[in-house]
Amino acid sequence: MSSAALDEGPHQLQDGGSAYGGTHIDFLATTSTAIPPTRATGGGKGSRSVTHGPVPRTTASLPPRPLGFTGRSAELERLLPHLAPTDDGTTALPLLIFAVTGMGGIGKTALAVEAAHQARAKGWFPGGTLFVDLRGYDDDPVTADQALLALLDALGVRDRDLPPTTERQYDAYRTLLGERRDRMLLILDNASDPSQYLPLLPGTDHHRVLITSRDRPDALPIRLIDLETLDPDDSVALVTRALLDTDERDERAAQEPDALRELTDLCGHLPLALQIAAGMLRRRRHRDIASLVTEIRDTGDPTTVLDHGHAGTDLYGRSLVLRPVLETSYRRLPPNHARLLRLLCLAPGTDTGTEAIAALADLDTEAVLSLLEDLAATHLVTPVQSINSAASTVRWRVHDLVRAFGAGVAASDAGLREEGEAARERMLGLYCRWAEAADNRLRWLPGMEEPELFADRGQALEWLDSERAELVASVLWARDESERFADMAVRLAECLAEYLAWRRYIDDWITVAQAAREAARRAGNRLGEAMAWDSLGRALREAGRTAEATQAHTRARDLHRTAGDRRGESIAWDNLGNALRETGRTAEAIQAHTRARDLFRAAGDRHREATAWTNLGNALLQAGRTDEAINSSTRARNLHQAAGDRHGEAATWSNLGNALLQAGRTDEATEAYGRALETYTEFEDWYRTGRILENLAHTYEAANRSAEARTAYLQAADAFTRANAPTEAVQARSRADQRI
Repeated sequence: MSSAALDEGPHQLQDGGSAYGGTHIDFLATTSTAIPPTRATGGGKGSRSVTHGPVPRTTASLPPRPLGFTGRSAELERLLPHLAPTDDGTTALPLLIFAVTGMGGIGKTALAVEAAHQARAKGWFPGGTLFVDLRGYDDDPVTADQALLALLDALGVRDRDLPPTTERQYDAYRTLLGERRDRMLLILDNASDPSQYLPLLPGTDHHRVLITSRDRPDALPIRLIDLETLDPDDSVALVTRALLDTDERDERAAQEPDALRELTDLCGHLPLALQIAAGMLRRRRHRDIASLVTEIRDTGDPTTVLDHGHAGTDLYGRSLVLRPVLETSYRRLPPNHARLLRLLCLAPGTDTGTEAIAALADLDTEAVLSLLEDLAATHLVTPVQSINSAASTVRWRVHDLVRAFGAGVAASDAGLREEGEAARERMLGLYCRWAEAADNRLRWLPGMEEPELFADRGQALEWLDSERAELVASVLWARDESERFADMAVRLAECLAEYLAWRRYIDDWITVAQAAREAARRAGNRLGEAMAWDSLGRALREAGRTAEATQAHTRARDLHRTAGDRRGESIAWDNLGNALRETGRTAEAIQAHTRARDLFRAAGDRHREATAWTNLGNALLQAGRTDEAINSSTRARNLHQAAGDRHGEAATWSNLGNALLQAGRTDEATEAYGRALETYTEFEDWYRTGRILENLAHTYEAANRSAEARTAYLQAADAFTRANAPTEAVQARSRADQRI
């Protein structure tokens, strides 16, 4: 049953004539029982025969103020001014209807009731507050006609005073509200369709109407307040307050702050889930918070654990369970929308671009965009503005609990499981194609075939920036699901290495390389495993884990050699030399780079040979063989120039500057650094720009030019900051401060 209630304002007793016989209306209505179903036959024009369903039980008060109401200050600040009367007692704005919308369990009713209590305390609605639960997502939702009877009953119109036809009942209802001088607030809670509430709107803008719904009524002129999940701090405060309200001696929240924060994360900061978790903790008073966190994490589906620990009902008589809330929203979806939601719940990452979702669903972009917009109107997906793209693009996010529910639905049936596997394959195929095109653009040199999809480096980097989190998650996803996707995991990880190194996302680089290594090993792809080991070694070396990097490159070299892949073996030798040099094993590094150089030369790979000459020059310089280092860097520079690799040429200018500086040829070193700096800045390679500026600072220091050295250090700090290298930025700024 729905419920309708009239909450009294300061003037609790009102008299007045009515349009149907001058009936006295007592706004201190006592509780009344439901009127049995009756059939009334109207005799006038427009009358219709109607069977009345049971009239909901009515109480004479607003539902209780939500216990432990937490957060939502911004939403209340938006809503309350529109409920306030003006100085002359009229409404502040002509807008009549407000809707609080959001996914099930987000706290819509709690916000509406809290706003009503605050408005009542300020005396804004002396005529009282009418509240109706429309049960819009139950199997038997309340119709507008049924709600009308409950509202009339709350207004004191019942029994023989009740007009005989539905049309006359609506006329009486609107007439009564139109004659009311004291402002009233009508709360129509839990509506699933406009047909439930549109007939109930007063025929005057004197009163206010507040609707709550999981669905956005976008087609209607209604002021919307969309609720999102709680702020993490508010989530922690909600659970903490719930525990202390029960027992002020409960110190678990204070004693386990990390576990509590993880618990709120696992609950997705959804108020309903947080209330259930708090109820479970109250019953498990002798167990710590960490035990519940472990239980949820091990299960992998928070809804399973939280629903198993069913916490009874809330203040509004609604069951505190998650899965039925999600199930009712899911069951209401048309088949195409339900299918898309299931598939989207299988997507990796926190949010997904429209084109990737189109591949997932095997639909064209316009068709999938229309479905996504419909799902957003039900608050089952959320559009989010991309923050990593220069263009204004929208991505799509599914709440963690909806994701867990949808994945569970997809796993429950063999046909749905195969549907999901096929969708994943399509999505991974799209990502592999686009990532490969972006990687080819980043590595492109004059004379090479033009890569598809991206016209220049800027476009490739913009796409990679916008999709980075999803791409990294896709590699992990492909690794974990089955051997069916192992080769895609290896391919995608390899395509990301250059980009992740360029942007200095070293942790992500290590993550995808390890995932690719495991996927290749499990699938028996020895060549793929070798490539993943080599990529992992490079990432570990950038992270300063040089001993592990040496082991990784050694493993890569051996696997490439066993597979008969001479090119891969040559690359592994060269990378191994870099790791050996950084561990202080300079002589071995020189041997490794020399071996790589000779293999590249024999294969006719002049570009890779240039890289080997560059790295050999670094090792020779570290060994104190300065003249040989200058010669090696010069050879590398010439080869890079011949290949049209300006970025590689800049690296050789940098290394040549180091060798010239060590040889005491300061002016030539400064010129070499300047050439490198110009190119790195043009390429927006901020990390290497920072390194060059540091080297320039050293050069200025050697020439006793302290002011110029300080300026170079400050510029280096700015470059490192742009390169996502905060440690290096702090060090450079500290060196600048030492030269004040």
